[in-house]
Amino acid sequence: MPDNTAKSPVLSRLGGAVRWDSSVGVLLVVLLICSFSFVENFGNALNVSFLIGNTLPIALIALPMAMLVVSGEVDLSVASTAGLSSAVMGALWNAGMAIETIIPLCLLLGVVCGLINGLLVTRLGLPSLAVTIGTLAAYRGIAQIVLGSDSVTDFPAQYLDFGAGRFGDTFLPYAVVPFVVLLAIAVVLLHATPVGRSLFAIGASEEAARFAGVRVKRLKLAMFVSTGAIAALTGVFWTLHYASARYDNATGLELSVIAAVLLGGIDFDGGKGTIGGAIAGVFLLGTLQNVMSLLNVSAQSQIVATGVLLVISVLAPRIGRQVAQARARRRTAASPPLTAPSS
Repeated sequence: MPDNTAKSPVLSRLGGAVRWDSSVGVLLVVLLICSFSFVENFGNALNVSFLIGNTLPIALIALPMAMLVVSGEVDLSVASTAGLSSAVMGALWNAGMAIETIIPLCLLLGVVCGLINGLLVTRLGLPSLAVTIGTLAAYRGIAQIVLGSDSVTDFPAQYLDFGAGRFGDTFLPYAVVPFVVLLAIAVVLLHATPVGRSLFAIGASEEAARFAGVRVKRLKLAMFVSTGAIAALTGVFWTLHYASARYDNATGLELSVIAAVLLGGIDFDGGKGTIGGAIAGVFLLGTLQNVMSLLNVSAQSQIVATGVLLVISVLAPRIGRQVAQARARRRTAASPPLTAPSS
């Protein structure tokens, strides 16, 4: 009889992701309980709203970044794209353009930034890590050229209220609504459509996916474009949330995004992870940073802690896989050899 207990590699990797997601979710719940219980002022509505508002930029970019990393690629230029979007937003507003026109133009700018990254990776065959390190510097430099050291703050009050306001006396910012919509789209796209299955297949084995008929280059290009667009949207939100358009907005945000995504169980090698895990990683990291701020931990120490979490989030799944493989080899070695049936 066939062995029904055997698992395909894809199911095995998905199972590992779910177990990791559960662990991150448990850690987040434990951290929240401890923070509400022992950290002064953590539980008041103003601080919780502050926590969510500061975490939303990371969470927004984490949605397309998770899918991009699942496909085996990465985009380190997202923070610079957000900064460029903010700078262009400020410059166009200073020039007298209507905000209703500026925001779509900023999103289009993000599409162009993502398209440049995607074409360099998919058409020229360059590694995404190297490409986006280069565009990280280029986009930030262009942002500085566009706006200089100026800070633009006089945006329409209703837009600033949307960026920083919350529903009544609750802790929920208005910006949670578009985030939840984008979250639902990302979950369905990655976990319930052929696009998502293709992304997992590309991350697991690009060559095998290509032989199976997946349009690898086209799909990767679409992921880079989506990541650029959401990064630009994040730049708009950042500008409205903090009521300031500057060329250096969102500096360093890419580190938090990558750390949160990997902490949430997205495998840096591709082919494994869930949107739920990535968002759990985002809010785990955001809660840790908020608690450290309430405990007066210095900004430099918070950066160190983020870096340590990034290293742990990369190492832990690899160590787990090595342990699982070692156990599987021991079980195989301990099992009795198959004997041919007697005639």
